[in-house]
Amino acid sequence: MSIKTSLKKITGLGSAKTGTTHFWHQRLTALANIPLSLFLIWFIISLAGADRYLLILKLSNPIISTLLILAILSILWHMRLGMQVVIEDYITTEIRKILALTLNNFFVIGVGALSIISILKLGFGG
Repeated sequence: MSIKTSLKKITGLGSAKTGTTHFWHQRLTALANIPLSLFLIWFIISLAGADRYLLILKLSNPIISTLLILAILSILWHMRLGMQVVIEDYITTEIRKILALTLNNFFVIGVGALSIISILKLGFGG
C-alpha cells in the first residue's frame, strides 16, 4: 500500500498558477472601492431632487466624470472577480462553467461600456 497518488488521477488538477494574482487583484479593487464608493454615495446624495441640467453641469467637470468612471470600472472589476470565484467553486459541469464565465465577462464589458458612454455623453452636454 502506497500513500502516493498515481499521476493519472491528479493530472490537470494542480494549481493554475494564477491564484495569488487573482487574490491581489480582488484585494486592490476592494481597497480602491472604499474611497470611490464614498465619492459615488456623495455624488448620488448631492443630486437628490436635482434636474437634468444640474446633472449635466456636474458631469461636465472632468474630475467628477473621471472619478465616476473609475468607480464604475473598479466596482465592475471587483464584481467580476468575485463572481468568477463563485462560478469556479460551485458550478461543476465544465460546459456550464465556461458558459457562466463567458457571460460574466460579457456582462461586465456591456455594463461598463454602457456606463462610460452614458457618462461621457452627459459630460459633453448630451
